[in-house]
Amino acid sequence: MNNQTIKLSLFINYFVFGILLNSVGTVILQVQNTYGVTESAASVLEAFKDLSIAITSFLVASFVVRIGYKKCMLLALAIVTVVSLLMPQIPVFWMTKLMFAAIGISFALIKVSVFASLGLVTSDSKDHVSWMNFLESFFMVGVLSGFFVFSQFVDDANPGSMAWLDVYYLIAGLTFFAFLLMLFTRLDESQIHSEGDNPSLVEDFSEMIQLSIKPLVLIFIVCAFIYVLIEQSIMSWLPTFNNTILNLPTSLSIQMASILAASTALGRFVAALVFQWVDWFKTLTIALVLAAVLVLIVLPLAGQSSNTVITGWSDAPLAAFIFPLVGFCLAPVYPAINSVILSSLPVRQHAPMTGLIVVFSALGGTTGSIVTGTLFEFFGGKTAFYFSLLPISLLLFSLYCLKKKTSHSSNTMNSAGAVGSTH
Repeated sequence: MNNQTIKLSLFINYFVFGILLNSVGTVILQVQNTYGVTESAASVLEAFKDLSIAITSFLVASFVVRIGYKKCMLLALAIVTVVSLLMPQIPVFWMTKLMFAAIGISFALIKVSVFASLGLVTSDSKDHVSWMNFLESFFMVGVLSGFFVFSQFVDDANPGSMAWLDVYYLIAGLTFFAFLLMLFTRLDESQIHSEGDNPSLVEDFSEMIQLSIKPLVLIFIVCAFIYVLIEQSIMSWLPTFNNTILNLPTSLSIQMASILAASTALGRFVAALVFQWVDWFKTLTIALVLAAVLVLIVLPLAGQSSNTVITGWSDAPLAAFIFPLVGFCLAPVYPAINSVILSSLPVRQHAPMTGLIVVFSALGGTTGSIVTGTLFEFFGGKTAFYFSLLPISLLLFSLYCLKKKTSHSSNTMNSAGAVGSTH
């Protein structure tokens, strides 16, 4: 029963940060309207978020075990609560940058702690990959909710209005609730502290560096980087795509971007069930091929949008409904590869490994958003989204390499076990 309570608390934390992290797409659109910044200038918000995630993860991930997972999560929630309250009080573009930097720092602490804590409350690798998908699907429910929450504060009649900033009072309330829930949840962290083992801070940091140069980990890092590049390039710029290419009103552009979050959440929920029966590599290969096919089929429809005034979901062009379904195809990739790498390591190394996951995921997200924003500005939205076909192809090859490496490692371990049993 206690494990279920812990999982619920972890899921709530991830839900809240799902709203916060992926609000960047909505905010990118809003700062263009409110503060008059260009697409390329707005794209740096992703960098403020992701680079702060990367730097924080790199510096503190190896120390999270020493600090404690629960304390790190409480600190992260407290930071975001305070900054959310400040956001409407200081309505300038630099405050928006600061807000995403604070979100990034806090999410680094949350993600390392949540991923590492999941290893404490699951029984085996199948249980781990299943719960990892449930966790990530809950994150996407947060993303989905965020689109509708933010859209309620947008003034279509006055795109430059700052009324949308009031949404951060609501977010502050949500993060404070998550803080209280975690505060009163008991998390047993004794498994991560070996008796008589008290490594120095330098040794903790060295452990993470040593992990990063292992061939298996290097291949995983490439997979994580490319996947998040794809995901964030689409998710961060879909509201702008809906608004500028499909000619949807601002609030509707934000709301319809929720289809991507919903399809991703559904995809991860379905994958959590599928992975109990089907090999992860076969599943991900089929999923990525379908994602590429969907891009090729749907994007030409965006050019067929009429010039009629669009006022609601019933008037929206077909492309606005179908293109976001790419999220269902991409959904299983990230939680699956995370689980593959974490399941191959001892529990104590889950925190430093998660730090590496967060660092290179953040770098991938930043790269994806900036590249897509630049393509948007100079070549248009359709070209920007066609670009996703290149990293999808690279990801397929990287997953093949990861599969071969994990199979080799597994065979080596089994052979060692067989030899050991003869003595």
